[in-house]
Amino acid sequence: MLKTLKATSHRYLSRTLLVAALAGSVAAPLAQAQSQMGTGRIGFVATERLMSESKMAKTADARIQAEFSKRQKVVEETVTKLKQMSEKFDGEAAGLNDVERTRRARELLNMEKDVQRMQREFQEDLMQRKNEERAAIATRAYKIVEQVAEQEKLDAVLAEAAWSSPRIDITDKVLKLLDK
Repeated sequence: MLKTLKATSHRYLSRTLLVAALAGSVAAPLAQAQSQMGTGRIGFVATERLMSESKMAKTADARIQAEFSKRQKVVEETVTKLKQMSEKFDGEAAGLNDVERTRRARELLNMEKDVQRMQREFQEDLMQRKNEERAAIATRAYKIVEQVAEQEKLDAVLAEAAWSSPRIDITDKVLKLLDK
């Protein structure tokens, strides 16, 4: 597990450094071009803030919660039932004959597979639904970013950066328009 954790953090760190390097490789030429031309302007938008702080995102989260809450409760109840049956079997297994013990063990194994499938399908459906909502938000936000960029005469708007100055951050403006 430690090896997996190290590998995961190594990949994350590598990806973070790659993003930072790419951001630097994009930002440096833009900054140089800006200083040479004197008129180039850059904006930055924090897309994760749009996906978590906007009214549209909060409404989508509430809608998804309502849509999946009953199903989540069924999954949780089934997991609890499996645990109870497993504990009961563990307590009674010593007193059962071989045929009955084997039958109940097989029954528990099948139920465990069903529960795992149910949990997996629930998670997949939930993630698909969240992705659909995020795509709708992203589509609307992209149009608003274009509007703000045109209004403020920006030459480029970055969505990912290792660092950005609050001076060029247009996220609040985009959030305000997204919430209308």
